[in-house]
Amino acid sequence: QVQLVESGGGLVQAGGSLRLSCAASGRILSVNAMGWYRQAPGKQRELVARIVSIGGIVSTNYADSVKGRFTISRDNAKNTVYLQMNSLKPEDTAVYYCNADLVPIGWPRNNYWGQGTQVTVSS
Repeated sequence: QVQLVESGGGLVQAGGSLRLSCAASGRILSVNAMGWYRQAPGKQRELVARIVSIGGIVSTNYADSVKGRFTISRDNAKNTVYLQMNSLKPEDTAVYYCNADLVPIGWPRNNYWGQGTQVTVSS
């Protein structure tokens, strides 16, 4: 089975930086996209950043609230996606979830979710 394991969350002061990592493990045939979502208490889960690779064309998209501050990147060889978060604000506080749209070997394409990692930004 495919598993997504996140790391890098924690407590940081406003204006600081964190880098989240998410590694997809298992026997994977291909990865169409990986991304980060977040959910704050009482709010719906929202897209933070996503990196898509289809037909050799790579594209990224970001939530308006994080543009210019967050950067998503991917290490294809390691099936790992990163989220570099700079200039963090208290409103960035949430549980961050890794997501992958991938094809396991011998199984249909599907979306997978990590367990979530807490990011807390103090003022």
